[in-house]
Amino acid sequence: MIKVGIAGVGFMGMIHYLAYQKVQGAKVAALCEQDPKRLAGDWRSIKGNFGPPGQVMDLGNIARYAKLEDLLADPNLDAIDICLPPSWHARVAIDALRAGKHVFCEKPIALKPEDADAMVQAARSAGKLLMIGHVLPFFPEYQFAYEAIKSGRYGRMLGGYFKRIISDPLWLPDFYNPATTGGPMIDLHIHDAHFIRLVCGMPRGVHTVGRMRGEVAELFQTQFLFDDPSLVVTAASGAIMQQGRPFTHAFEIYLERATLLFDFAAITDQPHHLPLTVLTADGGVERPQLGSGDPVDAFVAEIGEVVRSIEKNVPSAVLDGGLARDALVLGHKQTQSLVEKRFVEV
Repeated sequence: MIKVGIAGVGFMGMIHYLAYQKVQGAKVAALCEQDPKRLAGDWRSIKGNFGPPGQVMDLGNIARYAKLEDLLADPNLDAIDICLPPSWHARVAIDALRAGKHVFCEKPIALKPEDADAMVQAARSAGKLLMIGHVLPFFPEYQFAYEAIKSGRYGRMLGGYFKRIISDPLWLPDFYNPATTGGPMIDLHIHDAHFIRLVCGMPRGVHTVGRMRGEVAELFQTQFLFDDPSLVVTAASGAIMQQGRPFTHAFEIYLERATLLFDFAAITDQPHHLPLTVLTADGGVERPQLGSGDPVDAFVAEIGEVVRSIEKNVPSAVLDGGLARDALVLGHKQTQSLVEKRFVEV
């Protein structure tokens, strides 16, 4: 049984906690949180954009710490699950790895590529796993696409278009601060950058157009260029300054013998979407059955992957820290391209 300590009991910490309850082979053995009410189990102040509301939790015999150093020093823990603000990720992950713990850290891996490099190196030096919570490939539509591309079921990938747009997240006061959250490029688009890196490999360069908000990209479109010039991949992401503009994410993925379509938007808090649809080369239309549709299930699948990787002591093909580092590098290169109004090599 893998014993996990969660650092940070906010929205993502709560979602991870709930997911562990549904995963065999691991249990939450410790929590670390500065808010005394949350540390005592009163999670009613926790709110998010999916999943159940926070409630009073019976934490039983789970060890509880107010200081991170006490959590990392707990000899009973095998792994630390970091659900802290992005600006904390690098320091806490490196300290946890040096303390002999495996690390599962929410995305983004860090805010600066050099910090991500230090995290990857710390894991290598410690002989421990560093996994980053890029959950998108575990959502059923993206999981179907990933497995279809990986298996070659419909032939090789010819290209794709990815979209992830939100209204201005007024509930996040530091969203546009490059030193704390990183703005739409690092907090939002990095989901798609990671997926593109996962299924296409690392681009040789990017060309991004759009507009800035202070030091971070606000709304933008990117052409990813690969060594294979026939692989045509683009992405659009960012924030629209209208509260009526709902969250949306979507893709079109072009394979030799099929096109995969998916589009989701939350309009007036109600889902409106084109479910995953497979258009086959012979004119057929398929709509695969994809499970419950509960977003929490994706986190259950993600944490199941974490547990399997730790049990086997083998890096995850999807959650590996090196992949997450590459996604962060892509975000910074895209911002550079936008600012300098030119193609930028990766």
